[in-house]
Amino acid sequence: MAIDIDLLLKAYASGIFPMADARDDPETFWVEPKTRAVLPLDGFHMSRSLRKTIRSDRFQITSDEAFADVISICAESANDRLETWINADIEEAFCTLHRRGQAHSVECWLVGENGDRSLVGGLYGLVIGGAFCGESMFSRSRDASKVALAWLVARLIVGRFTLLDCQFMTDHLASLGAIEISQADYLEQLRAAQDYCSPAFSAIKSPMGSADSGTGCGTLSGTGSTGSGTGTDGVVGTGATTSASVSAPSFAALDELLARLDEDDRGAVGFAESSGGFSSPGKFIAQLLTQTS
Repeated sequence: MAIDIDLLLKAYASGIFPMADARDDPETFWVEPKTRAVLPLDGFHMSRSLRKTIRSDRFQITSDEAFADVISICAESANDRLETWINADIEEAFCTLHRRGQAHSVECWLVGENGDRSLVGGLYGLVIGGAFCGESMFSRSRDASKVALAWLVARLIVGRFTLLDCQFMTDHLASLGAIEISQADYLEQLRAAQDYCSPAFSAIKSPMGSADSGTGCGTLSGTGSTGSGTGTDGVVGTGATTSASVSAPSFAALDELLARLDEDDRGAVGFAESSGGFSSPGKFIAQLLTQTS
């Protein structure tokens, strides 16, 4: 039975999500766990080997290019899981949410010498205000899912999100910095995610922002506060107290930032490396995560 999209969104906003007992199970049930796994955006654990992999750009990372493929692969059985909880109704509902711009994916590709790409890792989830509800991820190449998650964390930081929900704790997620909290604490964070911009991005200090050019990072309802902001030239700066409305968190903000900033600009945003230090997107991401973790 098809899932009502409005009901689905209300459920996520209330800390509840759908699951099925198996891929081919026609029944969907609702889950509200007593504890939740979340990954603090300022607490991502990046090992030396993972940092090296990210900086090497061994994988090509995209977002929202292959959402249907990502969720389809996540729904397949694998060696470490014979059954998955994503049935056809859940898959269809999330594809609908993706078409509406509310569900997103991060893809990890290996590119051959002839330019052909193979999808070897990825993840997907749902945006609820300033929260990203991560649903599932997969990996068909060493470290592919870790790299995809690292890029997701960077994307959420730049996009001014405050909460990355991982649903259930696993050893894999724990190794990357996820922690377990009570459902009550999760609901409090979920409510706060509707109101505030991410403080994690304020760790990226910029000499280019000022009280005159910055928009303070206050609540979405328009109550201003002192925090990091976006200057009139679009470069992240340090904002001043303001009562102006703050734009909603943006999943696409990282793409816009990478497209806008050349190597010298990236140095001016406050990172240690500049003047040619960022020769690849991976180096940029690795440095961003180093400064905000």
